Amino acid sequence: MNDQPRSTSSFPDAAEISQSMTGIAERSQRLVNDFVQRQMANGTVPDADPLNVGEAFAAMTQQMMANPAQVMQSSIGLWQDYLNLWQTTAQRMMGQDTDPVIEPEAGDRRFKDDAWEDNQVFDFFKQSYLLTSRWMQTSVNDVEGLDNKTADKVDFYTRQLVDAMSPSNFAMTNPEVLRATMESGGENLLKGLENMLEDMEDGDGKLKIKMSDPDAFAVGEDIATSPGKVVFRNDLMELLQFDPATDEVVKKPLLIVPPWINKYYILDLREKNSFIRWAVGQGHTVFVVSWVNPNAGLAAKSFEDYMLEGPVEAIDAVSKATGEKSINVIGYCIGGTLLAASLAYLTAKGKDKIINSATFFTTMVDFEESGELGVFIDEEQLASLEEKMNERGFLEGGEMASTFNMLRSNDLIWSFVINNYLLGKDPFPFDLLYWNADSTRMPAAMHSFYLRNMYLENKLVEPGGIELAGEKLDLRKIKVPSYIISTREDHIAPWKSTYRATQLYKGDTRFVLAGSGHIAGIVNPPAKPKYGYWTNDKLPKTADAWFKSADEHEGSWWPDWDKWTKKLSGKETVPARKPGDGKLKVLCDAPGTYVMMKAED
Repeated sequence: MNDQPRSTSSFPDAAEISQSMTGIAERSQRLVNDFVQRQMANGTVPDADPLNVGEAFAAMTQQMMANPAQVMQSSIGLWQDYLNLWQTTAQRMMGQDTDPVIEPEAGDRRFKDDAWEDNQVFDFFKQSYLLTSRWMQTSVNDVEGLDNKTADKVDFYTRQLVDAMSPSNFAMTNPEVLRATMESGGENLLKGLENMLEDMEDGDGKLKIKMSDPDAFAVGEDIATSPGKVVFRNDLMELLQFDPATDEVVKKPLLIVPPWINKYYILDLREKNSFIRWAVGQGHTVFVVSWVNPNAGLAAKSFEDYMLEGPVEAIDAVSKATGEKSINVIGYCIGGTLLAASLAYLTAKGKDKIINSATFFTTMVDFEESGELGVFIDEEQLASLEEKMNERGFLEGGEMASTFNMLRSNDLIWSFVINNYLLGKDPFPFDLLYWNADSTRMPAAMHSFYLRNMYLENKLVEPGGIELAGEKLDLRKIKVPSYIISTREDHIAPWKSTYRATQLYKGDTRFVLAGSGHIAGIVNPPAKPKYGYWTNDKLPKTADAWFKSADEHEGSWWPDWDKWTKKLSGKETVPARKPGDGKLKVLCDAPGTYVMMKAED
């Protein structure tokens, strides 16, 4: 260890500190004044509990008071754990080797710095936090007498509190932050405060945490670069057709329907991980729906409109562009939910033969067990959300993104708080997080219908439970061959819930489970795969039974899908199709105009 006195040359100049603090104070005051003026202009008091959390915790408290013996037993257990921790910490300080009382779960990156283990003080901080968090979560999980919805809400928000309490989130108990503060003379904290104010200004007074450098990428230049053309456009979507990369192509074209809450280029981030570019390279004629970023003028657009002007019109347009009467279709996430509704609609109309095969990426159609997103959806929360949407005509994309981020708060919230505000670093330029921040709005009518009929009432799975364009939908009548790919660690569409679709569709169905989560498990290119996948030719009634006898494979699932699709498409190939060769003329170059619309525009 270096005992030499620290040079004062590493400390920032006092005049610079004064100037920076003056600027920070002025910006802070302006933010406060703007907030106050907005509240006065609105003349309303914000809802103190729009998520209806207080009622859930009140019910939990009532049940805990009814069983004080269980509360006492839990507290005694925590006290015993702390006695063990104090004992082992004292032994370590006296030079003895001891085993930890508790360790972080595998993959917990909050405590990756060596000091969390090597330094007795930080090790005590870490273990005391882990013991307390385990006690809190166990205590609420053990409460009896709560309905499932309330129990899930209490568990979720307890975990949010536990995550926020981590010693890694505070400057004085994070060794990495303390080290950076000493080495920079506090410049990291000053820069972090500036970063936080910038984020608050960008969010008009709300903290809008940057996850990636917003200037690091440009759509159409270094992401979403697969060459192609826009060949169709309506109020809700542009249809892109991509240039071929082979002389011969599969006779049946491929249409991709992404989720309308995100930009399509999650499947075309960069050349090395672009599913679209890879599929083109395998000889598919690829089309993709690029959804509009709706404003208040589209507030009345309904779920039915999204079906008719989305997949249904896109399917017809692909048929016109290629001359084919049967096509392959992919739906991603809620784009897959919309595709399932469209298939049921086309089946009811007797027009389902136009679909040769359907592929569903991480798609739920049965929302009975919808995972943690269900925590945000009950009658009280929906009423509050609908009031807000009706005022503006849409739901801000950033609000939905914040909800998704809460599902993995340590990775998608607190890690950036530490990096941006405590360490004073700029966010790393990461294409996936850039896409994640490039959010889209949702029209009020459509989004309300989706949340109520899918998440709240689970009507899509009921035969005739939903009627669209005069047709009662019944997923059980769908006979189209289906490929369902889900991901094992998905927080948005839990794989066991997505598996339920295998018991609904009447066509030949293949279920495949990929490693990792909602995005990384799907965007897993064969050239550099990070995760494997599982297959099972049998489809037992439960997901657990399926997995028990499934075979594990290394590498990407993409070739498995390609083999399945081509087998259904037949061996016949045709000369490569170029955009504009068919009945649809070129409107503009890919990636088009809709993808360029920003939520803040």
